[in-house]
Amino acid sequence: MSAITLEAVLTERARMLDAICAALLREAGKLAFPGGCPIRVAPGTASYRLQHDPASGTPSLMGEWRDRAGCRHGAVVIHADGSCFAEYDVVRPHPGDRRWFVEAVTVWGREGALKSEPRLLPALE
Repeated sequence: MSAITLEAVLTERARMLDAICAALLREAGKLAFPGGCPIRVAPGTASYRLQHDPASGTPSLMGEWRDRAGCRHGAVVIHADGSCFAEYDVVRPHPGDRRWFVEAVTVWGREGALKSEPRLLPALE
């Protein structure tokens, strides 16, 4: 039995990572922030590791997007069964509705069946 390597999983999941990043960008773009999309996310800009999933006993691919100071701005997890979840911080007032604050955009699902939405919080008055 051969060991599963990070490089092998990244190669196997490259198309899915591209789709997840595209969905995050599309969801943020739908909000129509002045000046364009407020996030910059790409598969090659995340740091990845494999993490053992205690529920299934299989490795999950975990990724994080951090800025130069080391602050985390987003994360992605792809489980061995192909299910995924990703989020990326937006942290701005909603451009079209002052009642809301956009905390992040999220993506979940499986390859070919990804769903996405903004994560909204009530704006402070």
